[in-house]
Amino acid sequence: MISMYTKQEIILRSHRDGFSQRQITKDLGISRKTVSKYISQYNLLLTSGKTASQALSVCMSEPPTYNSNARGKIRLTREVETAIDFLLEQNQKKRMSGLPKQQLKKIDILALLHGQGFDIGYTTVCNYIRGKKAGSRQQEAFIRQVYAPGSSCEFDWGEVKLTISGQQRKLQLAVFTSGYSNYRYSQLYERQDTLAFMESHVAFFSFTGGVYPEMVYDNMRVAVAKFVGRHEKEPTRALLDLRGALWV
Repeated sequence: MISMYTKQEIILRSHRDGFSQRQITKDLGISRKTVSKYISQYNLLLTSGKTASQALSVCMSEPPTYNSNARGKIRLTREVETAIDFLLEQNQKKRMSGLPKQQLKKIDILALLHGQGFDIGYTTVCNYIRGKKAGSRQQEAFIRQVYAPGSSCEFDWGEVKLTISGQQRKLQLAVFTSGYSNYRYSQLYERQDTLAFMESHVAFFSFTGGVYPEMVYDNMRVAVAKFVGRHEKEPTRALLDLRGALWV
């Protein structure tokens, strides 16, 4: 089985880029037989009078097929597990690098395993990955919070990585989230400093045309000066000044 994305890659590399079947097989890590099959289907549509765009559209509307009639039960060997673990580690590295959209999906992992000669089913791959995720998570309990409209808003910082003029930059995101509607407002800054903290609040409340009776903050340095006892927190001077300015 191959993904629709891989099928499209085969056709585009052959027709548009002029790559040989051998080169496509090497680049995508799938069998020569599979590459030949989908290129032949595409060429047959071209000879029937369809344009390149129409032929590609027809090919992509038909899901890839494979013959599983002769396939027996495949035991999940340690070798297969190691191969899957490696691909999952690559996904983790992409997440850590701020590239979550470049992660391999389960269907992509299956295609790569087939390209390596492992005759294994999609369900087996999904079950193994699901088991890995379940084993890495601890049981958590959640209490659903209920808010009245316009009663509470939470502020927090986030980090985003953007490619600007060919250079990857790390920027700070000031995020406001309404407790009732989950409405969100955000602004980008160079640093998580006091100036950005105060400026983001002024911009947000100017945009909304009002203030929330309650603002919720995590244990961030720009909002919490120190802890008093086990649960009480002493606000920073900047937060106190901001509160006074907003309520004037």
